[in-house]
Amino acid sequence: MIMSSPQMRTPFQAARPSQAAGRDSKKRPLDESPKRTASSMSSMSSVPVAPVAPQRKPMLAAPPVLAARSKSSIDFRPPHAAPLGTLSPPRPAKLRRATSSLAAAEAAPDRFIPSHRNSSRGKLASSAAPPHPNASPQTHIQAQTSKIYQRHVAAACGLDVTSRILSFCPPPPERSTPLRLFSDHSLRPAAASARAKKIPTAPDRVLDAPNIVDDFYLNLVAWSATNLIAVGLADAVYVWNASTGAVGLLCELEGSTVTSLRWSDDGSYISVGRDDGGVEIWDIETNARLRTLAVGAGARVAAQAWSSHMLTSGAKDGRISNSDVRVARHLVGVRHAHAAEVCGLEYRSDGHVFASGGNDNVVAIWDARSTNSTTGATCSGSGCGCSGSVGNGSGIGCGALFRKNTHRAAVKALAWCPVQRSLLASGGGSSDRTIHFWNASSGARVNSIETGAQISSLHWGHAKGTGLEVVATHGFPSNSVSLFNYPTLQKTGDIAAAHDSRILSGCLSPDGTTLATVAGDENLKFWALFDARPEERPDAKHMAKLMNIR
Repeated sequence: MIMSSPQMRTPFQAARPSQAAGRDSKKRPLDESPKRTASSMSSMSSVPVAPVAPQRKPMLAAPPVLAARSKSSIDFRPPHAAPLGTLSPPRPAKLRRATSSLAAAEAAPDRFIPSHRNSSRGKLASSAAPPHPNASPQTHIQAQTSKIYQRHVAAACGLDVTSRILSFCPPPPERSTPLRLFSDHSLRPAAASARAKKIPTAPDRVLDAPNIVDDFYLNLVAWSATNLIAVGLADAVYVWNASTGAVGLLCELEGSTVTSLRWSDDGSYISVGRDDGGVEIWDIETNARLRTLAVGAGARVAAQAWSSHMLTSGAKDGRISNSDVRVARHLVGVRHAHAAEVCGLEYRSDGHVFASGGNDNVVAIWDARSTNSTTGATCSGSGCGCSGSVGNGSGIGCGALFRKNTHRAAVKALAWCPVQRSLLASGGGSSDRTIHFWNASSGARVNSIETGAQISSLHWGHAKGTGLEVVATHGFPSNSVSLFNYPTLQKTGDIAAAHDSRILSGCLSPDGTTLATVAGDENLKFWALFDARPEERPDAKHMAKLMNIR
């Protein structure tokens, strides 16, 4: 029952200026403040380049003697004016007459032995020193002709005359600071510019969530298939209708605290985890408690997952319990899955496999069809991946399909890809800050993303222009929301400082377009991030019905 006292804060009300930023600070609510515009991409700064002065050809003043001589003795035409085929290497001033005697031919060596005395220490001939400025005009012309000839030959052979081949000299000095042709502002990646829907800088709506427990390992917000949002606030559960805006109190626990919430697949029931190891199941239509399941053996239940009539819950002692809610003796299986608290549980869309994450930095994948209890059993030691034994003799993690300890912190964030059924994404805590992608069929790690912040939840979405994306909610130190394209792993968007405190959990709307986040600042915020999911191709059975229509 909602009290009308002026001192009591009512949940799911639009956050007033004194509530949106917390109790003690006076900050305007984000939904009423003018939305900040995304900073425009800074243009590429051009670096001024000093104009290069054209190289002057040496002024060759012909001496009086040469000027009086005929034009046939020295050709002053520019060397580059002649075609390539007519160019020839400069000839020496005097040619030695070669002897034609047989004795001289027989005395010649049988192979050529190069001499390195005049090799200029391995440099190319093009790097030879130019002639002295006081040299004769004929010397300058021959040097210029030789350079042009070498340039043409090198171009025909595909060589670079400016390169240093077999150079044993120290390299020429370089600039102390490299020349930067671009500005310091990083350009937007191609994936971000191709995204049709822009990332919002402010939430669409902000609701008050007073007295929420600031605990990273708890899951206190859930969004049903019927568009109802449930939030656990201390010992009470409130439900807000996202379609009509109506809010109501579902239940208040007696002598216990809410530690987890999860809706059934059709949204008809909601399971409420308690800190004493029990799970209550409530009917949302009648607001009646149907039954209470004792699954935690006195340890709080921080994670839950539904698959049809099967409810899977994870406790602080590392146990995972499977309960069939249709029968009186509900407990059908118990797994000693982790050496520490279970803080993440997710079923695959087909319900055959589910994943679990724990505070022991382990993510495990289980066969949901194997519901035999491991209580009192012994580990077979047949490569199941278990990590030792517990008091009753069963190995921790015994029976898991795959068990991965790649993360360096608690694994709370788990999300199965809606397109690739065997693809699982897992996110680590503050000491890990990494998203790993796993192939559930082979157990291999496919990809990884370093996010730089604690990961509290992961969700898959679709955006026009980029396609499949994964969104991560972060705690320390950024308290932000990040979006990445898959499989390119490029960041497509980021909401910096989405909350004033660390984001504890998040959930996605039934249509997959809006993300709800709740944080330690006692605010529940809604972000429009994705486009509607593309229509799935009708299956064969549905197509057969369409073909039978007359």
